[in-house]
Amino acid sequence: MTNWAQALERIAASDDLHIAPFRADGSTYGTPTWIWSVVVDGRLFVRAWNGKRSRWYRSAMGQRAGRIIAAGETHEVEFVPGDPELNRRIDAAYREKYAGSPYLPPMVAPGPREATVEVTPRNGQHV
Repeated sequence: MTNWAQALERIAASDDLHIAPFRADGSTYGTPTWIWSVVVDGRLFVRAWNGKRSRWYRSAMGQRAGRIIAAGETHEVEFVPGDPELNRRIDAAYREKYAGSPYLPPMVAPGPREATVEVTPRNGQHV
C-alpha cells in the first residue's frame, strides 16, 4: 500500500495527473482528463480550466469519488471543494510550479479558482 504523503511528493514533482471521477452511476470511471495539480501543506489540489461548468468538475462534485493516475500510480480518491481560505497559497503554488506557461494566468483567475478541488485518499490509503 502506498503511503499518501510519499505519493504526494511524487505527484508534486510531476506534471502528469489525470483525474477520473465516477460517472452518474457511481461505479463507472469517467475518461481520465489531464489536469494541473499542486500540493499545499501536504494537501493535493486541482482546478478546472473551464471552471464549474467543466465536465470532470461536475462529476467530481456530484459523485465525490473516483481515481487519479499520477506519477505512474493509480489512487482511489475522494473529492471535496477546495478551502477558499487557501486560494492565495494555491495560486502561489500554481505560479511556482507552472511558471512561464501561457496557460498559467487563466488557472489563477476567478473561474478556475472557484472550481478548486481537494483530492484525498480513499479506501484505507495512509495519510
